[in-house]
Amino acid sequence: MIRGSVGPEPSARVMPMQANVSRQQAWDLLTEWVSSDSLRRHVLAVEAAMRAYAPRFDGDVELWGATGLLHDLDYERYPSLEDGHPRYAIRELEARGYPPELVRAVASHADFMGVPRETPMEKTLYAVDELSGFLLACAYVRPEGLVGMTPKSVKKKLKQPSFAAAVDREELRHGAEDLGVDFDEHVAFVIDALGAIRTEVLPAR
Repeated sequence: MIRGSVGPEPSARVMPMQANVSRQQAWDLLTEWVSSDSLRRHVLAVEAAMRAYAPRFDGDVELWGATGLLHDLDYERYPSLEDGHPRYAIRELEARGYPPELVRAVASHADFMGVPRETPMEKTLYAVDELSGFLLACAYVRPEGLVGMTPKSVKKKLKQPSFAAAVDREELRHGAEDLGVDFDEHVAFVIDALGAIRTEVLPAR
């Protein structure tokens, strides 16, 4: 059990551990819990970044992708950080037999859960989560969207406190630092990952 995991008992009986992580099953679970288009776009962006980074750290692409897709599973239903997200997601994922490393990564991406980030997958999820959201916010206000976006233009937006004000700038830099990747390189890498699925993560204009 993840330390700090609290919440109701799972509604279904605990299932056997999944031998393989199915992208389709993860997507079906996500769409069961999440109806918000903006939240779906966010987790798709994080999934893309996780899949792109996995080979760099010899990670399982499907496992890393599913972790990105499911990390905010309960945020729409239970957004409270005091007694909601990500506790309900943790319990649901455990009940459905998802790999413990996926469940632990979901827990560790929230600092207040007290689960230290130790593995490359956990550190990557933290590093790409808020950054993906910030990059999408930047893309929304650019006529070209993600096309042609550079770390320089992103850093210019970072210096504007009123732009995407909820994003913790220090968290973005700390995430890259903890991952051991230069910040500009990290931003460029995630831009490329999101650009590959830009029609899925940006609303039609």
